[in-house]
Amino acid sequence: MGQFTKQIFSSCLGSLAALFFLLILGTGGLLTLLFVSAGQNTGPSVEDQSMLVFDLSTTIKDTQPASTLAQALQETGTTLTLRQVLESIEKAKEDQRISGIFLYGKGGIDESGYATLSEIRQALEQFKKSGKKIIAYDVEWSEKEYYLGSVADQIFINPMGGVEFNGLSVQPLFYAGALDKYGVGVQVVRVGSFKSAVEPYTRQNMSPENRLQIRTLLDNLWGDFITKVSTSRKIERTTLQAIADNIGILNPQTAKQVGLVDEVAYFDEVLAELQKMTGESKEEGQSFRQVGIDSYGSGVFTSVTDKNSTNKIAILYAEGTIVDGAGDATEVGGDRYARELRKIREDDQIKAVILRVNSPGGSATASEVILREINRLSKEKPVIVSMGDVAASGGYWISTGGKRIFAEKSTITGSIGVFGILFNLQKIGNNNGLTWDSVKTGQLADLRTNVRPKTEKELKIYQDFVNQIYSLFIDKVSQSRNLPPNKVKEIAQGRVWSGQEALKIGLVDEIGGLEAAIQYAIKTAKLDQDWSLAEYPNRRSWEEKLIERLFSTEITDLSSSSAQLTQDLLKLKEELIIFQSFNDPKGIYTRLPFYLRIQ
Repeated sequence: MGQFTKQIFSSCLGSLAALFFLLILGTGGLLTLLFVSAGQNTGPSVEDQSMLVFDLSTTIKDTQPASTLAQALQETGTTLTLRQVLESIEKAKEDQRISGIFLYGKGGIDESGYATLSEIRQALEQFKKSGKKIIAYDVEWSEKEYYLGSVADQIFINPMGGVEFNGLSVQPLFYAGALDKYGVGVQVVRVGSFKSAVEPYTRQNMSPENRLQIRTLLDNLWGDFITKVSTSRKIERTTLQAIADNIGILNPQTAKQVGLVDEVAYFDEVLAELQKMTGESKEEGQSFRQVGIDSYGSGVFTSVTDKNSTNKIAILYAEGTIVDGAGDATEVGGDRYARELRKIREDDQIKAVILRVNSPGGSATASEVILREINRLSKEKPVIVSMGDVAASGGYWISTGGKRIFAEKSTITGSIGVFGILFNLQKIGNNNGLTWDSVKTGQLADLRTNVRPKTEKELKIYQDFVNQIYSLFIDKVSQSRNLPPNKVKEIAQGRVWSGQEALKIGLVDEIGGLEAAIQYAIKTAKLDQDWSLAEYPNRRSWEEKLIERLFSTEITDLSSSSAQLTQDLLKLKEELIIFQSFNDPKGIYTRLPFYLRIQ
């Protein structure tokens, strides 16, 4: 019986080995064919009179971060870079095969901020000026979706849908009550009456200063929002404000009556309109001629980025929280970005550099490590800063190394202030039977302990560090922006500003997006038409993209759920992740107040 079992086991093992060997050969052959095909790829196949379909639920980021195979397998939906979207729309404007753009809302816009959406909206406006049509459809129009959709020639809404038009809001989460309940002690040191990043740990509501700055910021963003909608839809601003104040969420009939949408229609009726525009028959089940912006954009983006020229403009994307050390793919690691900057400085083919900042800040130490290399680079090559949705605190710190700073009106910037958070676990430990004792050779030997509160003498040491770094921050802004230190102190204090306000007070030079920064770099470096782009850090490799396509799968993604409770839990998870980025060696940070999520 034992011999029979061994034979069965050996047979199974041999079969598995053979299957594995064939799988390797099969995969290798498939990969070879795909490699050959990729090498011959000349872009997407586009029929005449096609519509460029822009799924509004597409995740749009500044850059595609590197991802592991496990992460690639879990990713759902489409992620495009802002440049891919902008260049696709620009190319489609001139492409005779493209008859129009279909803005298809089917899941809401969550991650993108209004600065990113503003750049896309401007591109759509330019497309519309070419004479080609933009059609927009959604069931539930969120404000972010409607901000883009309002530029369309025709806006459709499903009879069971609605339009959200109730203004912008911020609802920060405060931990102070929970920390006190569970016995976690918190002491803070900071400079700047508006530096509210510590408030979630020390208060249960906003300070008057924080409420003022956020209200001012929201008023600026909302003012830009209704101005653009008013212009596109030809509705008075006062009427739009009255809708936001008195109705908030409009049913389809009311939305049509006030002029926010043009038609109430089911998707099949919109489909018939698209078939008419593209010359397709209206047979049952027949679609319309189309190309997705993701596939169309991949061909456009490759051709622009790989343009053959020895004169290169480097775009360095600083997207995410600034942390000490290397950081991960979603963070701006001080050491890792310093290496990237040195690589750029030593590359003779690079004639100009665009620092694209989309960061709320973070570690003060890491910010200075990065800025040091930016300053060294700027002595040899022009460095132009392009601010995205947010470039504040440490994000503004590194921006001071730029020759010229571009920002959108809706960019969140400033927040020139410094803080430190000192936690201690004494009370929670004592409540659970834990105690600590100490032996030391000097009064300050256990200065960094987190099992007791800091003494007044120790707090003064930390406060001195914060004051010193704040003074350094003020000096850097003063020298970079050619402003008197006293003037900088007036507009600093940790206060956040919108891009349009930052322009007025001298923190930025020009309102404009990434494309405006690229054009300025071309002009400054005197490159005329002889240039190409090089991106840093490197985007996801083609191998990873290939694996992503090969193993594409549908996995339920809770983030796409419209359930409010699910969304609130996910936001709480994001808030708690902030703790992981508190790794500055001195415990001192230049960071925005909490997650300034605007809804």
